[in-house]
Amino acid sequence: MATGWSASFEAFMGRFAARFPRVESRRQMRSYVRGLLSETERKNGWTLAEAVGDAGPERMQRLLNFYAWDADGVRDEVRGAVIEVLGDERQGVLIVDETGFLKKGTTSAGVARQYSGTAGRIENSQIGVFLAYASERGRALIDRELYLPKEWISDRERCRRAGIPDEVTLATKPVLARRMIERARRGGMPFGWVTGDEAYGVDTKLRMWLESEDIAHVLAVAKNSMVVTMQLTKVRVDRVIAEVTEDSWTRMSCGDGAHGHRVYDWALVDIRPLRLTERGHWLLARRSLTDPTDIAYYVCFGPGETTLERLVRVAGSRWAIEESFQTAKNETGLDHYQVRGYAAWYRHITLSMAAAAFLVITREAAKKGAPHPVPTAP
Repeated sequence: MATGWSASFEAFMGRFAARFPRVESRRQMRSYVRGLLSETERKNGWTLAEAVGDAGPERMQRLLNFYAWDADGVRDEVRGAVIEVLGDERQGVLIVDETGFLKKGTTSAGVARQYSGTAGRIENSQIGVFLAYASERGRALIDRELYLPKEWISDRERCRRAGIPDEVTLATKPVLARRMIERARRGGMPFGWVTGDEAYGVDTKLRMWLESEDIAHVLAVAKNSMVVTMQLTKVRVDRVIAEVTEDSWTRMSCGDGAHGHRVYDWALVDIRPLRLTERGHWLLARRSLTDPTDIAYYVCFGPGETTLERLVRVAGSRWAIEESFQTAKNETGLDHYQVRGYAAWYRHITLSMAAAAFLVITREAAKKGAPHPVPTAP
């Protein structure tokens, strides 16, 4: 078994060889990812070096800060590996979300006093916007962007000190999400739907872009968000749902959670009578079984024949990215880095995503009893 895992790891690492022009960087990449997959509790430069037998962290630091290699190319290879094992054109879902990385000081790229969902409050942190892929076969992180607050972009000298190129301009989190969705499409990612939480659903520009590209989506919105009803009036979503009769609610699971099925009451209302042929627009509501005042709202767009059950499953798939964050932070050191530079952040995060993808792929293959649990290198 150990021999099989070692061979699978080497085959998986072989996917990335062309992204590292020198043999030293390729070898160090393998060591870095192997360290991320080790049982070491904290996975920073020192502990990763110890895990692979290095005397100090210098080689690990050179990989992140000095060696020439293509981090975006590695990201694309991760996406390709995920496609081969988890890809599902009809049922696959792209999920956008963010996670915080608590940091001290003011020099790390993008660090600022900002709200961090990880901490549940405003903290000194970096915010990464991520794209995950989920299907019936599993889920994995496939893309990443570092959010840069306005206070950073407006201070170009500070940006230069952190290695942020002058061509990097201000981009909101929904704009970063759109860029990643566009990359996934260009990269041949097979998916049927996009979903995300309120931070992305309340951005009407993102929703309108998805619709213009005919990308089906289920996006959470705030209770005071406005929609156009079938009577061509603009009404708050909470008021639309308040008019729904009790017999219009359906009790249904939106997927498996850590404690079993996630069961809620769901209601669906048609909106936007002026629509594209064979396309539908809906307002979806999710109500807690224990607290009927706890209601979440989603604006949906997709094929006209889409069922309530399908919309519910897409809405429920958003938790897959939370599980992916947890796996990557607990098992592959997503948040254990000690780098300050812009490029180094992308490099560490990308290698952590690669390590996490290896775990997802090998575990999925193990369920099927496959002798070689990763795709062979191209």
